[in-house]
Amino acid sequence: MKKLLLAAALFVAAPAYAGDLPRYNNAPQVYRNIFNWTGFYAGLHGGWGWGDSTGSSLDGYALGGQIGYNYQLVSGLTFGAETDITFSGIDGAAAGGIFTADYIGTLRGRLGYAFDRVLIYGTAGLAYAGGDLQVGALSNGQTHFGYAIGFGIEGMITNNLSARLEYIYTDFGSRTYQTTGGPVGVGFDASQLRAGINYRF
Repeated sequence: MKKLLLAAALFVAAPAYAGDLPRYNNAPQVYRNIFNWTGFYAGLHGGWGWGDSTGSSLDGYALGGQIGYNYQLVSGLTFGAETDITFSGIDGAAAGGIFTADYIGTLRGRLGYAFDRVLIYGTAGLAYAGGDLQVGALSNGQTHFGYAIGFGIEGMITNNLSARLEYIYTDFGSRTYQTTGGPVGVGFDASQLRAGINYRF
């Protein structure tokens, strides 16, 4: 009987004593970013481009692809590198003929911040382009070099598939084109507003 009474007393008193036990607040915290953007990716993009060549307006479609790599820190800070190539119909009247930017490529660094499945980023780097100037029956092509700068936002659709919207500005130095009227210098800049999709490996 005494043993039963003692057991009952301990059962009743246990919650009270438990309230006096020390509490530890240094338990591991769960990071806010559940998804991590680290890894390689590749994808496609499309949109519209516009710009200026020797004072004349250019515009046209832009279609291409990109590959890159991201590395995300625990804080959400994300950096990486990307290269892309865009085949374009960006053209317009220039230097007495029709100037066309046949393709525009870039090699850029990226720096951004990840809010779990959403990444906001800025980007900058080198750019190159293939230009073509047609004056009368003579067409001449040259390769231009310059710089690229831009920004964008990207969101995960699934664990491997993401969609993005970005703006890229490129500026290219002048190159000498041969025309029926003699050599002429042509430089140009181009802006691209494009949507894209990436697959992450």
